[in-house]
Amino acid sequence: MDMTALLLSRIQFAATISFHIIFPAFTVGLAAWLCVLEATSVVTGKPVYRRLFDFWRSIFAVAFAMGVVSGIVMAFQFGTNWSELARRTGAIQGPLLGYESFTAFAIEASFFGVLMFGRNRVPRWFYLFSCVMVAIGTTMSSFWIMVNNSWMQYPIGYVMDTDGVFVPNDWPAIIFSRAVLVRFPHMLLAAYLTSAFCVAATGAWQMLRGAFKSEARVMMRMALGLAAILVPVQLIFGHLVGDFTHDLQPTKFAAIEARWHDESPAAEVLIAWPNEKAERNDYAISIPYLGSLIGSMSLTSKEVGLADWSKEDRPPVVIPFFAFRIMVGCGLLMLTIAWYGSFQILRNRIETQRWLLRVIFLSFPLGFVATITGWFVAEVGRQPWTVFGVVRTAKAATPFLQAPEVAVTLAFFCIVYAIIFAFGTAYIYRLLQRGPEPAPEPKVGETNPKRPLSIAPAQSLEV
Repeated sequence: MDMTALLLSRIQFAATISFHIIFPAFTVGLAAWLCVLEATSVVTGKPVYRRLFDFWRSIFAVAFAMGVVSGIVMAFQFGTNWSELARRTGAIQGPLLGYESFTAFAIEASFFGVLMFGRNRVPRWFYLFSCVMVAIGTTMSSFWIMVNNSWMQYPIGYVMDTDGVFVPNDWPAIIFSRAVLVRFPHMLLAAYLTSAFCVAATGAWQMLRGAFKSEARVMMRMALGLAAILVPVQLIFGHLVGDFTHDLQPTKFAAIEARWHDESPAAEVLIAWPNEKAERNDYAISIPYLGSLIGSMSLTSKEVGLADWSKEDRPPVVIPFFAFRIMVGCGLLMLTIAWYGSFQILRNRIETQRWLLRVIFLSFPLGFVATITGWFVAEVGRQPWTVFGVVRTAKAATPFLQAPEVAVTLAFFCIVYAIIFAFGTAYIYRLLQRGPEPAPEPKVGETNPKRPLSIAPAQSLEV
């Protein structure tokens, strides 16, 4: 295959997945947030939760639609650009993607309409049930995608036939592998944190504007409180993913650490400029012993370097090295903001600290950046393999694919995605600027009035 066509195919897939992941990272957590809001509205009867639900439901619908549209394209690329991968792994990847359709998509398709249009057409308990089912559907979709990708990272539960085709022989091993058990919670927590910081940033923005103060307080209190709990849990799962990578993908781990030669004990490179040609790090700032502690929980362990493998078996170093540090930096920033912001909320001082509100507002991209850079670490660090250790990326692409063909489709995708993103972002901004609207009064004959079932005064803005 033309190497230029291979490079363009990789760029095309990277561009589409980078664009697509923005929306699941937002909507998976937002679906769960809607469940919490609706359940709280039912239990407490306070109008503020209903107003917030209706507000975020509209944003969820737009982001969900953009995620569906952008995700369809990726499946086509398996046939157009990566047909050899599809031929060899179709017996495994095909059913996994099929399970996503039969479970996640079926659930979402069944209950999404109720979520959007069934408020006054179904009993209140069934409407809440529909919200829960949509949230379960989005989570199951993430699960099957992570199973699929984790199998490519850690192929297991198969035999190879004489034509080099993977034949599954142990589905439980594939679905519940060590990679899935640590990577799926890591991704799910990333989605929750991404949504939490978007909600908190929206609350801070409205408070800076002096608008919708009751709703803003609820958004910041709930979102920052959740983040304050989940960020430490995410750091734990991040360490577990690191353990998996250290044990089963040592080349990726060495690239993340920019470790060129074996070290015993190993230092941790905080920041440097990896020099791949000279196989060294320029301008490095390192901490002795910390590399061994992170890699093996020992102060004396030997940690392997990239020089142990031939150059054609090594991943690129610069992208995983810097992407990992950006991801960790975003996580530490989120932890600081969530803890300090929650502390100020408990002291009832958040509204008087406008500098903190500005920081919270500006924190909304952190979850997206951390998620995208995390995927860069996972995917670029896996190279030169598509199925790790078994199928090389150069052997997974469609034979005889020419560079001009890929260049045209790449340009077309970029243009279309830019248009979709621009219009979608502009519309979501308008929704955010408009803010939550008061719940309308019930009409005569409605069996499920739009205002909460409570005796609270309708004009109350009590949180």
